[in-house]
Amino acid sequence: MIDRRSLILASVVAMLSAEAFAAWRLRQPAPHTVDYGPAKLDIYAPDDAHNLPVVLFIHGGAWRIGNRNNVDAKPGFLLANGFVFVSIDYRMLPEADVATQAGDVEKAYAYVRANIAKYGGDPERIAVMGHSAGCHLAALTGLRGGLPGVAALVLDDTRAYDLESLARSGGMTRTYARAFPDPAQWRALSPAAYIEGRKHPPTFVAYSRATGREEDSKVFAARLRASGTEVTLFDGSAYSHMSINRDFGEEGDALTAAVMIFLKATVV
Repeated sequence: MIDRRSLILASVVAMLSAEAFAAWRLRQPAPHTVDYGPAKLDIYAPDDAHNLPVVLFIHGGAWRIGNRNNVDAKPGFLLANGFVFVSIDYRMLPEADVATQAGDVEKAYAYVRANIAKYGGDPERIAVMGHSAGCHLAALTGLRGGLPGVAALVLDDTRAYDLESLARSGGMTRTYARAFPDPAQWRALSPAAYIEGRKHPPTFVAYSRATGREEDSKVFAARLRASGTEVTLFDGSAYSHMSINRDFGEEGDALTAAVMIFLKATVV
């Protein structure tokens, strides 16, 4: 397991030099915005991009708010480090339920996989990353086979891995209850329900100090490992639920360092 303190003490991010952090601040690229059907997505790519690995990001917001512009430092930082970056919209509650949102994510991914080469990305090297509700959607679609050919998953802080277990433990808070009102759908919308019986793409699981995140993430990671999946578990207890996403790409950020190590081992 990777924790914040050991990463900082070890100074493991030689590839995340001060120059690399500074570079993205000097180049804030305008995205190419496209309509993939249910909604829109933004593609950030260097002008001279060719066959670069891709990070596709799914924003959070309790399945109810947020949009593809909620990317903070991610686009510039990842471009400066040799990636194409994609951020997607998906339809929100109450217009679209979570099952529909998962379908939107799969359609966005299919569009990117079919078209990203035109923007200099490699369709065989796509990592899907999500925070909060986006973390749940990335895990659900990735584990149920809805992202064919996905190279890696980066899952950033949710408790919604196993909804039935969450309800039994008293963790079905108002936010989750509003997103998942029908117990009959809990299993189908639980990423953990799809773990057994297959090996999944390499998966990075991060958790913050928010209530229940550590325990639920560790249980989920252990189940994934038992399926033969390569799992990196990141102790983000130094972060709040918001900062574990917001700080990505900022100089000295430990989660950024850990994710970049993971991506370089899986998609670079």
